[in-house]
Amino acid sequence: MFDWMVWTTPVAVFFICIVLMLAGMTVWELKSPTTLRRGWLPIATTRGDRLFIGLLSAAYVNLAFVGLADKLQAWFSLEAEPSVWISFVLSMALLALILRKG
Repeated sequence: MFDWMVWTTPVAVFFICIVLMLAGMTVWELKSPTTLRRGWLPIATTRGDRLFIGLLSAAYVNLAFVGLADKLQAWFSLEAEPSVWISFVLSMALLALILRKG
């Protein structure tokens, strides 16, 4: 049932980054309360809202990559599954984009 789960160093780093971001954003919010801002997201958001939306998006990208790794290997005729570091970098880039421009 849980054969699709890949608990490796990159996945652990991903979740550690999430915990560190939550702690950092909590401290930042206590030091400097945020105000609503309108970016390219269809709603006015605060830093915390953008972090939540970004974390969900990053998690979905990471999970989709991990779930599709064997299919990517077949589609692109790779010798081994693509590294999950790729999904980590893509998901963190998406999170940074949402935090910055969202």
